[in-house]
Amino acid sequence: MNDTAIHNEKKLLELFSFYSWFQALDKDHRRLVIATSRAESVPHDAWLARRGEPSDHWFGVHNGLLKLAIYDESGKSCTFSGVPPGGWFGEGSVIKRERRKYDVVAIQPSLVLYVPAETFETLLSSSLSFSHFVIGQLNERMGEFIASIQNQRLLRADARVAQSLAQLFNPKLYPSTDLALDISQEELGYLTGLSRQRVNRALQTLQQHKILIQAYSKIRILDLEQLRLYGLAPV
Repeated sequence: MNDTAIHNEKKLLELFSFYSWFQALDKDHRRLVIATSRAESVPHDAWLARRGEPSDHWFGVHNGLLKLAIYDESGKSCTFSGVPPGGWFGEGSVIKRERRKYDVVAIQPSLVLYVPAETFETLLSSSLSFSHFVIGQLNERMGEFIASIQNQRLLRADARVAQSLAQLFNPKLYPSTDLALDISQEELGYLTGLSRQRVNRALQTLQQHKILIQAYSKIRILDLEQLRLYGLAPV
């Protein structure tokens, strides 16, 4: 916990009320979440959790951008997913009560919500609406991870960039993401494992196809369906 942690119940209620799963809880469960959870502002490059640590929290990204990845001792990494605003993650590790299988790193300054494992387990066992929400999360996340492996192993660089971007627009996992995304070429490189220069060339190609428009540290999607399909034909 750091000095930027938010425990004020009024502020936490404001933050959590943004999410449909929280709105669907009964009054007592909402009180439990507010009484036990916290929010933290984390800087760029901050590590929120490390592989091998106990899975003590379920995480939500209120704003900013996080990366789920594995790093080896040399600093090389394999990225599983980016998590933009509105995304929640970590439910699988909490449910299995296992040590975390990946590192969690902020690639933008972010406001992150922390729900303790004990609170999560109480909601899962006693709230039908929350159980349905978590089942949906697990299903969507499995599909995302399978697609990520496919993208890294089978797709060319331009398609990898397109698919990594498209994953950030999953309406079930990330309902807060609109068609204008605050992300730099360097940050997109962190998600794809490509250099900034190679990401730049890929974005220029996608812009030529009228799929997106680039601006400084911002990408506006013009054709989301074409972005989702880009480069998948050979697979």
